[in-house]
Amino acid sequence: MSGFDEYTQQFEEPSGYFNFASYGPPSRPVVEALSGTAQAAAGGAAGLHDHDERALAAVSRLTGFDRAGCLLTTSTSAGLQQIAFGLRGADVLVSRDEFPANLYPWWHAQEAGLLTVRHVTRERPDVPVRMTANAVAEAITPSTTAVAVSAVDFRTGYRADLAALRDVIGERLLIVDGIQGFGVLDQDWQLADAVVVGGQKWLRAGWGAGFMALSERAVDQLEPILGGWTGVSDPGDYDGQPHTPAGGASQLSVTYASPFTSAALWAALELLESAGAPAVAKQVAESASLLTSGLRSADVEVLSPRDEENRAGIVVARVDQAASVRDRLAQEGFTATAHGSDRIRLSVHATTRAAAIEEVCRLLRN
Repeated sequence: MSGFDEYTQQFEEPSGYFNFASYGPPSRPVVEALSGTAQAAAGGAAGLHDHDERALAAVSRLTGFDRAGCLLTTSTSAGLQQIAFGLRGADVLVSRDEFPANLYPWWHAQEAGLLTVRHVTRERPDVPVRMTANAVAEAITPSTTAVAVSAVDFRTGYRADLAALRDVIGERLLIVDGIQGFGVLDQDWQLADAVVVGGQKWLRAGWGAGFMALSERAVDQLEPILGGWTGVSDPGDYDGQPHTPAGGASQLSVTYASPFTSAALWAALELLESAGAPAVAKQVAESASLLTSGLRSADVEVLSPRDEENRAGIVVARVDQAASVRDRLAQEGFTATAHGSDRIRLSVHATTRAAAIEEVCRLLRN
């Protein structure tokens, strides 16, 4: 049995589950890691924080970033907040159509007088912004110092071309909210200066398990304004004096991570490694293609990108009365998300079966 086959057998979600862009049910190894940590914790704290280093080592291997640039965080929101408040004096470009986790940190940092936020505007009021290289090239100015994007847009399923964005922005910081793509994209993440990922969606590690990976350039430009007592040198020296910031991404550490979420994260990441991220990405791409073509054959308008290079695991269909359609799907055993009044978001993973795709297309047929 191949590593990929072994990987897919570690999950037990219902066959009609098409909602990984909201939450990815965890694998058996993740559940077992949580259970094992709970049993170990009953005997004391000794050794529990070894989970942190194991998780960070896996983050480094899968992102390609230096271990010194990797830090555990509780969520995408928390990681982006650290970055936003650390970029004192920055001029940040971001689209208002980003998920709010990639907006409020920038807005609040601007309210605190720390940076300036500029927005890419829609060309048409009814069409969300796609952060293409052309759109960014038209919006950046000489004062722009950082660009914030999503690896995959939560609303449209559009996959950002990080290589093209890097060419356009040059030495400016490229900050990537990776939650909708990491784990199901075969992507060179080192094109970014910061990749921030929560583990509860495509990584299937549960809530509270996340990470950020930073380039040396990002680390050099960040100030640890929101850093805590574990983000300094000699944190165990309780002398009542401020200590110098720690090196690398560790300067942004607030406190020790939960050994439970660290265990969940390393279990999820090492399971992904066992299958091979490219193999998982390939299967997700094939399932998304099958779903896209099936919906079109059923005369359902597909709003997400049709070309494989422009999408990941999210497929968006136009429907009338989306909430009612979502509820009807639920009655048939299919889980999806309604966005607005006219869109259903379906998201597939490597474990999604062709028979389920065929059935959901039948249910949505016009």
